[in-house]
Amino acid sequence: MRALVVCVCMSAVALSTMILVACGQTEDAGGVRVPDQVFPLSDGGMTLQFVKDPVTMDELTMQDLDGHSMSTSDWRGKVTLVNFWATWCVPCREEIPYLIQLQERYPDHLQVLGISTDEGSIEKVEEFVREQGINYPIVMATPEIGRGFPGVFALPTSFIVDPEGRIVQTHVGLISPAVFEQETRYLTSLPTNVTVEIVEKDAHPKLANAAKAFEIPGLFFELEALSASQKEQALQRLNEDTCVCGCALTLAQCRINDSTCEVSLPMAKRVVAEIAGAN
Repeated sequence: MRALVVCVCMSAVALSTMILVACGQTEDAGGVRVPDQVFPLSDGGMTLQFVKDPVTMDELTMQDLDGHSMSTSDWRGKVTLVNFWATWCVPCREEIPYLIQLQERYPDHLQVLGISTDEGSIEKVEEFVREQGINYPIVMATPEIGRGFPGVFALPTSFIVDPEGRIVQTHVGLISPAVFEQETRYLTSLPTNVTVEIVEKDAHPKLANAAKAFEIPGLFFELEALSASQKEQALQRLNEDTCVCGCALTLAQCRINDSTCEVSLPMAKRVVAEIAGAN
């Protein structure tokens, strides 16, 4: 199916009418404060993709690490970036400082929400949040949240929700923060220079961009039988050890990209068995 392409850019006239008013902000001719971009774009701009038939986000109530209750309806009118992550996930740790910058720059246009998939005690998550100076709410993953944002099989995974509460894009893996920023600017009608493609939703995403899988096809019961610390070790190994089937992927990637592979499954089961027997 051919994608619908829409080009949106800020005119030279609009640029010329803006004056600097504060660090990180400009003011247009109407006196409206417009956040400056954090992450620069190339002269050619950027292409964004949004799904053709966005799904309305379910109404969810949750509690953050500080004990504050919140609802997804609280963020209507803003873009919501729902980021699934874990403390053991290296790409997640790389991504978080950029999310902090975006939340700081766009408090009136963007709400970042972190969903921690760490298992066991929450003290480790709380310590990480303090060390990183995370400035957006963090909640622990629950089955209810999982049902509201289905299909999370790798970390980081980020859902982009438009101001009307519709999930318009899902990113699996480490994504350039410039993409998040331009999505926010476009969806909230801030000046930007992007091309937008309306596409069909990909029903069979592949594991890429250094994403770390935490749901491994064929290993559900084996992983659930482990303790929280054992499961963390197993996931780290499965996301590091290479499959020998010739795919040049990690065991986790091979299982997700090709669940019929007869080589990766016994290798992955041996990894889990080793960790279960060593602890």
